[in-house]
Amino acid sequence: MSPLRPGLLAGALLSASTLLLAGCSGSSGTSSSASHDSIDYALPANFTPNWILPIGTAAHLNTNNISIANSLWEPLIAYDGSTGSMGWNKKGSVATAATFAADHKSVTITLGDRHWSDGRPITSADVAFWYDLIKANKAQWAGYNPGKAPDNWTSFKTVDSRRFTITFDKAYNPQWMLANELSSINPLPKHAWDKGGSAKEEWTYLNDAAKNIAGYQTNALWKTISGPYAVKSFSTAGKVVLTANKKYDGGEKPAITTVNLLPFTTTDAEKNALRSGSVDYGYIEATDLDQKDSFTARGYSVKPWTGWAITYMPYNFNNPAMGAVFRQLYARQAIQRSIDQTTLAKVVFNGTAVPGYGPIPQAQSSDFVSAAQRANPYPFSTAAAKSLLTAHGWTEQGGVMTCTGPGAGADRCGAGVAKGTKFEMQVLSQSGSTVTDNMMSAIQSSLADTGIKFSIKTAPVNSVLSQTPPCTAGQSICAWQLSFFGTAGSWYFPAFPTGDSLFQSKGGSNFGNYSNTAVDKLIAASTTASSNAVIQEYSASLAKDLPVIWLPEPDYQISVMRNGLGGFSQDPLANFHPAQWKWTS
Repeated sequence: MSPLRPGLLAGALLSASTLLLAGCSGSSGTSSSASHDSIDYALPANFTPNWILPIGTAAHLNTNNISIANSLWEPLIAYDGSTGSMGWNKKGSVATAATFAADHKSVTITLGDRHWSDGRPITSADVAFWYDLIKANKAQWAGYNPGKAPDNWTSFKTVDSRRFTITFDKAYNPQWMLANELSSINPLPKHAWDKGGSAKEEWTYLNDAAKNIAGYQTNALWKTISGPYAVKSFSTAGKVVLTANKKYDGGEKPAITTVNLLPFTTTDAEKNALRSGSVDYGYIEATDLDQKDSFTARGYSVKPWTGWAITYMPYNFNNPAMGAVFRQLYARQAIQRSIDQTTLAKVVFNGTAVPGYGPIPQAQSSDFVSAAQRANPYPFSTAAAKSLLTAHGWTEQGGVMTCTGPGAGADRCGAGVAKGTKFEMQVLSQSGSTVTDNMMSAIQSSLADTGIKFSIKTAPVNSVLSQTPPCTAGQSICAWQLSFFGTAGSWYFPAFPTGDSLFQSKGGSNFGNYSNTAVDKLIAASTTASSNAVIQEYSASLAKDLPVIWLPEPDYQISVMRNGLGGFSQDPLANFHPAQWKWTS
């Protein structure tokens, strides 16, 4: 499942296992909760819920949608960061065990002793119903990537009413399979939803029903649920009211009876609601942190919500003017050593970002990050960066490093770098963010200290993405040199942070045409290895080889919540989990 998120991958691409935030519209909220039986939760501005079916389609990709759907129909395997660390949250899952065969070519999954809200047991047939729908309609499923699920699931065999086996086309890393593929499965109530037609007919029937938002409250389809909440009301304007499912027999019993999910059209409207005390939970921007005291004085706590993401600036290795320079590792090392990530994170981002030194998210602890990435192979030093260049045939002329020693020798500029080449490069950066503008200016200053001229051009994020695609040197579109689309983080991963789209040769989102056969092998092996050793090796390899310029990873957003609201961790995959919320005081 292709791990992209818009606004997060700059607003354009997407992941099915971590569904995107798609812009919508709505109206502001109501008065604050009158008792501990309810909560008024402000949704991010312009992200209006508009889909109830627990199967994502391209037209309805919105994190709020999947969060609501998973509260109604609990996932088979809830694999996320909702409990404070990335892993399988068994309390929020229908499955209780997943036993992989010794050869890692199949898995047998055991369901808990669970029931639908109408009293019927949840069985293997309910999982098979989902499986058959996806197999027959994969092209319409937002989670589909050719070669991945369901293509690499070769059979589904029912063992008994609460056990089934899925067989794979080859051996896979169990953790990858759990986190990135099996976590996409939602048992569906076959007895209530199956009308006896073909899988394609069933798909059409369910999707047509799901398009009728006005019918969510009354359509009997949506009454047979397995999750901790049911829909009480769901307006076309985006306000959703959830009520505790009294028949829920899972492990995350809701502590709050009524959850009011409130839409807002602007961030200012949401901030005004927080200032007036009319919501219990909302968001502010990093640039509003200087107003933190005004919120804490009103009985709120202000906490960052970190994302499972990396932030970076791709090189265009095929750029006719600078591609040959970018292909020199020492040159990329000099650039990386000119980036003061610690100061950027503390000063430019007001402490709402953490330095990132490689391809694995570092805002959360995990077993995926290598010691080499964690240690920062290229600490900030413009003096060391300048020495790298002068040791490889570059001389500072008029404040800009110039190649005076062309050739392929160890002390030369490198293959393809012509004599007289000036170390001058331009970034096309997304516009509209003061924080991003300030970061680019700071990078420009530190690169100048090294003798590298760095020019900045800005454009709306969609323009940045369209103007900086993968390309070959002969194409007119290949004039771009550096690209930045990571104001809210460049790339949000599913739970297992594979790099196949990003850094594998010819990967779909490998914008700069980075290619390294050794890295390709590590990426492929990370999905099939039996331990995390391979992905840690991948982490170390790319931390050292620098396929992109690594930059600080900003928080997903800044949450403002009423004092006394707790019992949960903010999920780095950007989903919310109402069953975990509780009033602690």
